[in-house]
Amino acid sequence: MRFADFQNPCPETAIVLGSGLGAVAEMFEVESEMDYAEVPGLSTSTVPGHAGRFILARHRGKPLLIAQGRRHLYEGLTAQEVTAGIRFMHRIGVKRVVLTNAAGAIHPDFAVGGLMLITDHLNLQGTTPLLGGPHFHDMSEVYSALWRKRTLAVALSLELKLHEGVYAGLLGPQYETPAEIRMLRTLGADAVGMSTVPEAIQARALGMEVLGISMLTNMAAGLSKTPLHHSEVVAVGREASEKLGQLLVGAV
Repeated sequence: MRFADFQNPCPETAIVLGSGLGAVAEMFEVESEMDYAEVPGLSTSTVPGHAGRFILARHRGKPLLIAQGRRHLYEGLTAQEVTAGIRFMHRIGVKRVVLTNAAGAIHPDFAVGGLMLITDHLNLQGTTPLLGGPHFHDMSEVYSALWRKRTLAVALSLELKLHEGVYAGLLGPQYETPAEIRMLRTLGADAVGMSTVPEAIQARALGMEVLGISMLTNMAAGLSKTPLHHSEVVAVGREASEKLGQLLVGAV
């Protein structure tokens, strides 16, 4: 697949799929694929559950760009490097992006396999893709209130339980300690993960509209009796991806 083919026709909407959620792409009409490595400045993820390719699909007659997997800060990259995909999307004309992720549930009313619409985030990763200059972009509404409202209406029509809450982005790659989870709960976090935040910041700085959805693949540390393991996160994501796919079909 040639790089130029992803620019004509130009997709205005994109979806980034997190750990174990790559199968969601199958719910759309796939036309072509391109590995991240074929795009200047991008490289394939080293994390299981992240295929590392762009998919050009069609939804309701319009082109749609889907990113299967992402890069992470904990892979040893900078915030600029992990957000290269967002800048590529913006460069080819994408105006709005859905950021999905696998997250640990902190809120006591959340359950494994559920979905959370991100209302705001806590950037606890110690960095930002805007480093290097006085890029004082407003972050009062990172996640579009109007798009969230429409997505909640879609969930209601599907009789799908959709939580709302604050996502805490940590560096990783180790999972959090129970003490850290208690701290995050005190700070107002409802779910925790290791991605999404740099992409959301970069997208908003470029003027893109952002929607964030977390798939709650596990209970955070100290909230269950079993130790956390990435393979279980990926497995739950795969099992629950149909639910997320149905929501995204309506939301985009």
